[in-house]
Amino acid sequence: MTVAHATAPPLVGDPPPVFRRLVGQDDAVATLSAAARAAASIVAADQAGDDGPASAAARGENPSTAAMTHAWLFTGPPGSGRSVAARAFAAALQCAQGGCGACADCHQALAGTHSDVRYVVPAGLSISVKEMRDLVWRAAGAPVAGRWQIVLIEDADRLTEQASNALLKAVEEPSPRTVFLLCTPSLHPDDISVTIRSRCRTVVLRTPPAQAIAEMLVAEGHDPDTAAWAAAAAQGHIGRARWLARDEGARQRRTAVLAVPRQLTNIGACFDLARVLVEAAEAEAKASMAELDAKERAELEVALGAGGTGKGAAAAARSGAAALKELEERQKTRQKRALRDALDRALVDLAGFYRDVLLRRVGAAVPPVHGDVAREVAAFAEKWTPESILRRLEAVLECRAAIDANVKPQIAVEAMMVALWRPEAAHVSGRTPS
Repeated sequence: MTVAHATAPPLVGDPPPVFRRLVGQDDAVATLSAAARAAASIVAADQAGDDGPASAAARGENPSTAAMTHAWLFTGPPGSGRSVAARAFAAALQCAQGGCGACADCHQALAGTHSDVRYVVPAGLSISVKEMRDLVWRAAGAPVAGRWQIVLIEDADRLTEQASNALLKAVEEPSPRTVFLLCTPSLHPDDISVTIRSRCRTVVLRTPPAQAIAEMLVAEGHDPDTAAWAAAAAQGHIGRARWLARDEGARQRRTAVLAVPRQLTNIGACFDLARVLVEAAEAEAKASMAELDAKERAELEVALGAGGTGKGAAAAARSGAAALKELEERQKTRQKRALRDALDRALVDLAGFYRDVLLRRVGAAVPPVHGDVAREVAAFAEKWTPESILRRLEAVLECRAAIDANVKPQIAVEAMMVALWRPEAAHVSGRTPS
C-alpha cells in the first residue's frame, strides 16, 4: 500500500466513541476516524471479493486519496497520548462498528488482551531484535478472531538498530491485513530511522491545553480546583495530571522537589539533596514495580512446579533456576527504567519551577506551571539575574540528557545540584553537567 501524507480530512459527523479518550487532539481524531472508515471499506470489499476502484482507494493505492495504510507513526511530546491514540485506533480497526467503545473487540484492544493485536511495551531500556523478529513473524499471518493483524509498538524509539532493521523488512513487505502502529517522541533520526519513517503515515499529537486536561479530570470525578491545579502542574502530561489529582504521595514528592531551590545553601546541601532525590526516586520505582515483580515470580514458580512433590517436581525446580535468573535480570532492567522515569518526573517539576522564575523575572504574561509556590517564585525572581536563572534551567535539562545518555543518576544529579547552587561558578569552571 502506498503511504499517504495528506492533511486531515474533515470529520463526518461525530468521531467514533473510542476516540473520546484523546484529549485536545481534533486533527488526529479526524485523520484516524477517516482511516477507520476506509479500513471498514477494505474489510467489506475483501469479504465480498471486490477488488475494484473503491477498494483500491480505501487501501491507499491512489496517492491523492486520504485512506487507510499499513504503517502509522504516532509522534508527540510525553503525555500527549501517543499510546492512547494507537490503542484507540487499534480498537477502531478491530471493531465492526468502527470504534463503538462498548463491544468485546474494543474492550480487548484497549486493555491489551486482543488476540490479533500484538503489543510491544518495553519494560527495559531497549527492544531486542529477537523480540521484534518473533513479533513480525507472528504478525505475518491472517487475523484469527479480528479484522486486522496489528503490531502496536509503544516507545519505538527504544528499538535497537538490529530490531529496527527487522521491523523495516516487515514494513516494506506487509501482509494484506497487517497494520503496524509505532509510537515515538519525535521524527528525529535518533528516535526513528528515516527509512521506517518514510514508509509510515504520521499522526502528530500536540501538547493538550491545560483547560482540556482539567475538563477531562472533572469528568472523571475530581473537583474543579484540584483538576485545574493538576492540569497546570502536569505541564500537558495527561497521565501525570491524573496521578497528581488522585495520589497524595505524588503530591508530596512534588512538594519536596519544589523545595530544593531554597534548601541549596552550601556545598554540603548539594550532595545531601542529590542523595535524597535519588533515594526517593529509587523508593518510588521499587514501590511501583513491587506488585508486578511478585506476581511474575509467583506465576513462574507455579509453572516450574513449586509446591509439588516427588522426583519430577524436584528436577523441574532445579532446571527452573535459569528461568528464575532470567526473570530477575529482566526485572532488574525494568527497575532501572522505572528509576529513570521517576527521576525524570522530578526533574521536569524542577525545570518548571525555574521556568516560572525566569518568566516572572522578565515580566512575561504567561500562566505559571507551579501556581501554588508563587511566593517562592517571586522571591527568587527578585534575587537572581535572568542569566543565572537560565543557567539553572539549563543545568536541569542537561541533567535529564545525561541520565538519558546512561550517566549514573547519582553523579548527574550531584553535578546539577552544584550548578543550581552556584550557576556562575559552575559555568566559568566548566562544571556544568554535560
